[in-house]
Amino acid sequence: MNYMIKINVVKTTNEETKVKAFANVVFGNSFKITNISIIENSKNGELFVSMPRYRSSELGEDGQPVYKDVCNPITKEFREELYTNILTTYEKTIKDNVAVMTIGETDKVVEPKYSVRMHPLDKEGSNVKAVGQIYIEDSFIINNINVIEGKKGLFVTMPSYKTKKVDEEGKAVYQDICYPVTKDFRDKLFASILDGYAAEKDKAAPEVEKNLETELPFKGKDETKEETKDEEKSDKAQEEKTPTKKGKKK
Repeated sequence: MNYMIKINVVKTTNEETKVKAFANVVFGNSFKITNISIIENSKNGELFVSMPRYRSSELGEDGQPVYKDVCNPITKEFREELYTNILTTYEKTIKDNVAVMTIGETDKVVEPKYSVRMHPLDKEGSNVKAVGQIYIEDSFIINNINVIEGKKGLFVTMPSYKTKKVDEEGKAVYQDICYPVTKDFRDKLFASILDGYAAEKDKAAPEVEKNLETELPFKGKDETKEETKDEEKSDKAQEEKTPTKKGKKK
C-alpha cells in the first residue's frame, strides 16, 4: 500500500503530558487520517500508537463511557507495519528533524483501492439516513460515515470532532478526522457512498413488503364472499336457536 506519514511533535514543558506527538497518514495522496497519537506509557516509558477515538453511548463495567476507534488497521500485518513506521518516523523527527516518511510510490497520485458498506436507518425524526464504513485496500477501516438528508438533498459527512471555535452564528465548528484530500477522489468516494446507501435501501424494501404481506394478508373477492356466507349461516343458526315470544290469545 502507498502512504505517507507526517509527524507533529507536541511542544510543551509539562512533564506529565504523555502525548508526545500526533501523526497524519495519507493513503495514495488521496485520503487523510489525522489525530493519530504517539503516547508514552507511564509505567515503562515505552511509546505506543493510539488511533483517533470517540466517546460511545456504551458504559463499561466500571460505569465509565466506552471509547471506540474512529478508524484502525484491520489486519495484524498492516497494524504492525503502520505502527512501526509511525514510531520510526517519530524517532527520526526527534533525532534528525525528518518529520515525513513515504512508503511505496508516493511521488505520483495513486488512488487507493477502496470499498464502502452502508447500513440504512429508519429512525423517526432523524435526518441521519445511513451509517457505514470505508475499507481501504482491505487493510484499513474508517467508521462513522453518515448519509444525511438536508434541505438540498442527501449529503455525506465524515467522522469529525468538536473544536473550541464557533462560526458566525455562534455554533460549534467541527473538524473532520478522516477525509478525502483531492476533489476528484472526494467526488468519486462520496458518489460510491450514496450509491451504496441507495443499493442497500432497495434491498431492504422487498423484505419490508414481504413482512407486511405475511402479517397482513390480502383478502381477495372470493375469500370475502366465503366469509360473508359463513357469517350469514352463523346468524341464521343463532336465530333458529333463539326462542321467539308468542303473543297471548284473546
